[in-house]
Amino acid sequence: MILQYVLSGLVTGAVFAIMGSGLTLSYAATGVFNFAHGAVGFLAALVFYELTAAAGLPAWLSAVVAAGLFAPALGYLLHRAMFRGLAQAGETAQIVATIGLTIALPALGLLAVELAGLPATDATSLPRGVGPHPAVSFDPLGVRLDTDQLITFAFSAVAAAGLWAFLRHTPYGLRMRASVDRRRLATLRGIDADATSALAWMLGSGLAGLAGVLAAPVLGLDATAYTVLLFASATAAVFGRLRSIPWTFAAGLALGVVQNLVAGYTDFLEEVTGLRTAVPVILLFAGLLLLNRSRERVAGSAAEDVPPPDHLAGVPAWRRRLPWAAGLAALAVFALLGPEYYVGVAAQGLVLALIFCSFVVVTGVGGMVNLAQAAFAAMAALTCGWAFASGLPFVVAILLGVAAAGAVGLVVALPALRLGGRVLTLATLALALLADQVLFQVDAFSNGTIGWALPALGLGFADTSDPRVRVAVLLALIGLVALLVRNLERSASGRAVLAVRSAPAAAVTSGLSAPRAKIVLFVLASAIAGLGGVLFAISKGSVTATDLPAFAGFVWLAVVVLQGVRRIGGAVLGGLVAVAVPELLATWDVSAHVGSILFGAGGMILARHPDGVLTQLAEARHRRRARRLPAAPSGAFPTASSTVPSGTPAALPAGGGGSGGSLFVLEDVVAGYADCTVLRGVRLEVRPGEVVALLGANGAGKSTACAVAAGDLPVTGGRILLDGVDVTAWPAHRRARAGVLLAPEGRGVFPGLTVEENLRTWLDDPEPVYRRLPQLAARRTVAAGALSGGEQQLLTLAPALVRPPRVLIADEPSLGLAPLVVRQVFDVFAELRDRGVALLLVEEKATEALAVADRVAFMRLGAVTWTGPCSEVDGDRLTAAYLGVR
Repeated sequence: MILQYVLSGLVTGAVFAIMGSGLTLSYAATGVFNFAHGAVGFLAALVFYELTAAAGLPAWLSAVVAAGLFAPALGYLLHRAMFRGLAQAGETAQIVATIGLTIALPALGLLAVELAGLPATDATSLPRGVGPHPAVSFDPLGVRLDTDQLITFAFSAVAAAGLWAFLRHTPYGLRMRASVDRRRLATLRGIDADATSALAWMLGSGLAGLAGVLAAPVLGLDATAYTVLLFASATAAVFGRLRSIPWTFAAGLALGVVQNLVAGYTDFLEEVTGLRTAVPVILLFAGLLLLNRSRERVAGSAAEDVPPPDHLAGVPAWRRRLPWAAGLAALAVFALLGPEYYVGVAAQGLVLALIFCSFVVVTGVGGMVNLAQAAFAAMAALTCGWAFASGLPFVVAILLGVAAAGAVGLVVALPALRLGGRVLTLATLALALLADQVLFQVDAFSNGTIGWALPALGLGFADTSDPRVRVAVLLALIGLVALLVRNLERSASGRAVLAVRSAPAAAVTSGLSAPRAKIVLFVLASAIAGLGGVLFAISKGSVTATDLPAFAGFVWLAVVVLQGVRRIGGAVLGGLVAVAVPELLATWDVSAHVGSILFGAGGMILARHPDGVLTQLAEARHRRRARRLPAAPSGAFPTASSTVPSGTPAALPAGGGGSGGSLFVLEDVVAGYADCTVLRGVRLEVRPGEVVALLGANGAGKSTACAVAAGDLPVTGGRILLDGVDVTAWPAHRRARAGVLLAPEGRGVFPGLTVEENLRTWLDDPEPVYRRLPQLAARRTVAAGALSGGEQQLLTLAPALVRPPRVLIADEPSLGLAPLVVRQVFDVFAELRDRGVALLLVEEKATEALAVADRVAFMRLGAVTWTGPCSEVDGDRLTAAYLGVR
């Protein structure tokens, strides 16, 4: 009997392993956790079904088309349309955009089936398997298996072995792993990170498609079932730490076996409804808590998001409030004079808006993505219903429900103290699913499928059975929450929360308590969600365990972030939109799938405007005003000629840009970060076989100049020439392939790759390096991150000895190195100069730099103030360069 459970569990686990491996691959290569991974599997299963049922293609050919062609093509299209932009967005935008795809992709597929007149599908549709139909059964070792199960396991083994071989033994796999390790450095080594990400999305989507096709005979064509499959597979990915595909695959197999064994040998758990089926969720939470404690920022998932600029900062307060006052007045007039039915729809939207306000607190203010808000709302509503049915006064029951939600929020906050980022997001979702599948299924708490009846809330002169009264009550409550949030942001506690969010370590050293701030936010947000849940139940007149499912919180977050999660106005707008759009589509007799598709389109917009609709509108207004302002006068930025003291050499001869045999030229370059200009008309040239030392005080712009020269930072003015060719618009990887190599500040190695793999990112054959540097040969199989600082710097420069670049840019190469290693590094520079390489050297140790340099350029305040032969540098010039005196 146990063998039956183990073997059948391995088959189930094989599907988990395939989908989990695709999830791990796409996340590790791009940094985006794709919540739509299950939706891609559903679409592939849908294509497989239609090809077999409508087109009559053989099952094996349909599987090849669906999983081998359609799914990778879909992954590439999504990369081009959305994921490429999301890689640079904050985590909140990434989560919400992929949630939008989770809803939109199945709707798009089902709408296409409807419009094309293909065989209709629903949750009861069961496609055939890839193998013979009906499946042929076998009885090896007394265990009954069929051909579909054997094919599933065989495909999973082949997929795992092929993926491992691809990543470990092909140049494409090496580039992908290098991009995962240090994406910026990979581009500086000539690796096109965008193409690598596209390949990762294609492979990940192909694996999702394969899992979807193999699971179709069991799951049918129910999009929700594939989303559940995603979270079971996410458990395997978590045990692989979202990085290791072999561990993910093994964890997927083990999860299938454990789930089967629990189902077969834990009859004593039948008394707790849903506990046995919740095994993947329990293991997901345990794995997140034990294996994935964040070692980086822990203020929360959105903590990486840079707050958007306040484009309305210069607008008078009355102008900022006028649109909201007008909207409020229009809503009040509509509530008084509009049809009762539509006023009820507006009241329903305001109930959701009140719940959405909880996201403003926990995500907008606190920077933590919490997907358990629906569970908080359900907890409060069910507690209120149970308390009222037990004989407690209605007002007391309401307060008890809100308090219960706050208490659950406190429980959820405890793991949040250990977790951060996407790990926290998954943990809160796991807890919400656990409550949904176990706690809310307890009949004594939820009253089974009947639920609890709740009366209208009486106010003496009226009650909430009148939708107009509900609108007034809800507007008052939302106003109180808005006032609470405003005071929170302006209070000492609010400033402490923002400090913990933006710089946890600095906040702790300042005496601020990060755990206390996070607990306060979680409890407050859960109480607000609970209040909204209670009013939801009162408006409906009853509440059951299925009225506020955990996946509703999944969608709610996406709706409010699309509007603007940092403002109460975004929550209100999101709530009204959430009820108005389905109502309008139904009125116009438009397919319900269209609403879901529009929602996904909103996710694609979010990839380009991560701060939501309200911020986008403010930004558009700011840009219109900026266009009406007079342009800045020419010469706003000083150039070398305007900053060089009288009698000193100019940075470039008149009409520079490659004259005089210069190989690499920066000509009047202006660049910076966001609205901060750092380089102000930099002019610099480097000739073949010449070392130019770029010296200056900290903050002068030297590292920024290096980044601009290598293509790692775009310019806003001027141009960059390589051997007379304008390469200003070239990205970093293209410049690297043309021979411009940057050794960045710190250590230019991939710490997760071995020494040999690091060398192979630039060289086809590393053996010449080993002959020159035997100390690296002895450690060729050691991870670069385990080398000493000196060995890492030699590893950074070693490829240039074998395959010299045309231009080498070294940013602080001696930083943190012992004197003996520093001499070795500068010997490498001297050899490269003798071999005709043009070197631009940024070095804080002026003595070492001057010993090897042919010419020197001094920078101050983002401009080159002096350049000339090394022989003309004296103590006075060094003092002027480093101390800013003349």
